[in-house]
Amino acid sequence: MKRILVTGGLGFIGSHTVVELQNAGFNVVIIDDLSNTTLKVLDSITEITGKKPDFYKIDLRVKDDVKNFFENNKVDGIIHFAAFKAVGESMQKPLDYYENNLSALVYLLQEMRDRNIDNFIFSSSCTVYGQADELPITEKAPVKKAESVYGNTKQIGEEIIEDASKAHGINAIALRYFNPIGAHESIKIGELPLGVPQNLIPFVTQTAAGIRKELSVFGDDYPTSDGTAVRDYIHVVDLAKAHIAALQRLINKNNKESFEFFNVGTGTGSSVLQVIKAFEKASGKPLNYKIVGRRKGDITAAYADTTIANKELNWKTEKSLDEALASAWQWQLKQ
Repeated sequence: MKRILVTGGLGFIGSHTVVELQNAGFNVVIIDDLSNTTLKVLDSITEITGKKPDFYKIDLRVKDDVKNFFENNKVDGIIHFAAFKAVGESMQKPLDYYENNLSALVYLLQEMRDRNIDNFIFSSSCTVYGQADELPITEKAPVKKAESVYGNTKQIGEEIIEDASKAHGINAIALRYFNPIGAHESIKIGELPLGVPQNLIPFVTQTAAGIRKELSVFGDDYPTSDGTAVRDYIHVVDLAKAHIAALQRLINKNNKESFEFFNVGTGTGSSVLQVIKAFEKASGKPLNYKIVGRRKGDITAAYADTTIANKELNWKTEKSLDEALASAWQWQLKQ
C-alpha cells in the first residue's frame, strides 16, 4: 500500500484530499505547521474515514526539520499544499510569501532527489495565467507576468518543479486550481480560516452568520455582465478527487511528460453578484454587502477549459455551485 505525504494536509483542500486518499486505500502522513488550521481537523478526518493519518507538526521552512522527517519516514509520493495563498495579503507581505512558498518547495524536491522519491503533485493556481486573453482558459494559454506576488510564487514554483523533474527524473503534475469552495458532505471538515477570511465564500458565510458586519464586493466596474469579477468555483471534494486521479496517473506511469499541468475547474464562470444571489437562495439568508473599490492584484475574469483534465485524468466535476454553497453554509452553521 502506497504511503503518501500530504503537506498542509490539515488545511481546507488538504484535509479533503486526505479523506479521498484514505478512501482510495492510500496510507497518509500529514505535515502541517498549524499556522492556518487546528489539530481538531485531524480528529475530523479520522471520524470520516475511520482511520487516523500519521501527523507531524513541522514548519517546512526549517530545512533540518524537513531532512529529519525524511530520514525517519519512507513515502511513495508527495502532494504539496502547504503555502500562503491570499492574493491581497501577498501584495503587502511579498518577502513572507516568497520565503514560505518557495523555500519549502525546494527543500522537498531536494529530499526527493536525494532519496529517489517519485510522484509529486503541486497545488498550483489559475493565477499563473494572469488576465487571460481568451476565455475559457486552456492549458495552451500563455503564462503572463503575474498580477500578484501569490501568483508569481506559483509561476516560479512550477518552473522550479519543471527544472527539477528534467534534471532528477522526478515525475510531477501541477494542478492549476480555479476557486475551491464548499465542505465535505459529512460537514465534519470545511473551510475555516484563522482570522479574517481572504477568500469570498468564508466571508459570505461569516457575514450571513453575523460574524462579519458586511461583505465587501471589490469593484463593480469590470467589463462583465454585472460589473463584478468572474471566477470558476469548484466544489472542494471534486478538486480533492482530481488529486487522486493525478496521483494514480503518475503511479501507473501514464504521464506523457516528466512535468505536466492541468486546469482544474468546472468550466463555468460566475460573477461575485451571481454567487451572492445563489448563496441567498441556497441559505435562505439575505446578505449584507456593499460595493467598494477594486482590490490590487485582482483580474476581471477567469474560468477553465477542462477538456484536457477531463480526458487525461479521466476526471470531471460532479457537484454544482448550489451544492457547494449549501454545504459551505451548513459548515458555517456547525461552527
